[in-house]
Amino acid sequence: MNKNILYFTRTMGVGGTEKVILQLCEIMKQESNKIVVCSCGGVNVEELNKMGIKHYGIPDIEKKDIKTVLNTLKIVSKIIKRENINIVHTHHRMAAFYTKIFKITRSFIFIHSAHNTFKDKKLLTKFALGNAYIVAVGNKVKENLCDFYRIPKCNVEVIHNAIKPFKGPIQPIELLQKYRRDGYFLVGNIGRLSEQKGMEYFIKAVPLVLKEYRKIKFFIIGDGEDKEKLENLVSDLNLKNDVILLGYRNDIQNVMSQLELIVLSSLWEGFPLTPIEAFSVGKTIVATAVDGTVEIVEDGVNGILIDPKEEGQIADGIGEIYKFCEKTKTFEESAFEKYKEEFSYEVLKNRYRIYYKKLMG
Repeated sequence: MNKNILYFTRTMGVGGTEKVILQLCEIMKQESNKIVVCSCGGVNVEELNKMGIKHYGIPDIEKKDIKTVLNTLKIVSKIIKRENINIVHTHHRMAAFYTKIFKITRSFIFIHSAHNTFKDKKLLTKFALGNAYIVAVGNKVKENLCDFYRIPKCNVEVIHNAIKPFKGPIQPIELLQKYRRDGYFLVGNIGRLSEQKGMEYFIKAVPLVLKEYRKIKFFIIGDGEDKEKLENLVSDLNLKNDVILLGYRNDIQNVMSQLELIVLSSLWEGFPLTPIEAFSVGKTIVATAVDGTVEIVEDGVNGILIDPKEEGQIADGIGEIYKFCEKTKTFEESAFEKYKEEFSYEVLKNRYRIYYKKLMG
């Protein structure tokens, strides 16, 4: 496929969308002539550099003042022209909005990946995605696009997220290993420190768990705009010895391999990577029953589903896994089987390669 691809997104910071873009770069690098990425930057720009993928810095596309909009239009237009782009694949609704404008005067294939469900910006979304080929990362995301935004079903293809298998070896994290040697049960919540991930409810669940079970330590892995707020909450609840914020890490499967249980406390999701990452290393999960997550986690089969914003239910779920070792083992075996059958990286690679070739005609 002798094509030049631009992946256009808001940021290359921490998050599932950024991981998917890195996967696409790897998958399509051998299938295309050239790949470039544009965003306002972030820690994963270094990963692009390692892959030999050129990154262009642009303004934050969430900023919608006229000066930023005009500047962004100018910069991205030059990128498309300079790099002779044939395919623009967007990963944010504002990126799709800009791309729709470029389509007025330029000829290229326009693909948009929808990573989440929304109930806002109806006019903007319908305009931006009006003539795009759309990839939805899950069935609930497709339903949201078609039912709420009235996007024709024939324009939307579902390609589930996936994760590469963890080949190890495990690189020991001394703090985790120390607590394990001391007999602690380790629980981790992994994700961007933002409202969406519901970390505050995870933290509020900790005192409820510790009322019954003392030999448990809780870890939050990630970074984001709510970091200070969450640190203050930990302090206010006198949990500094019980809840440890490990910060951002790029070895999530390695970290998960050294935990006993994963918690996903999200308030909403499109099709989250965290359960798939957990399943890929044979770990079970306590997760909120929100869009996307329910397509991966089966309550009582490979994990426990709970209501969002319910710290009591989080605590109960953690307690259930802690108490019943045999049930946990069964959940973990089922989780790993589901990963192998439905979320293997090879399936993802083949689906995207076929999809791109189909659009090429």
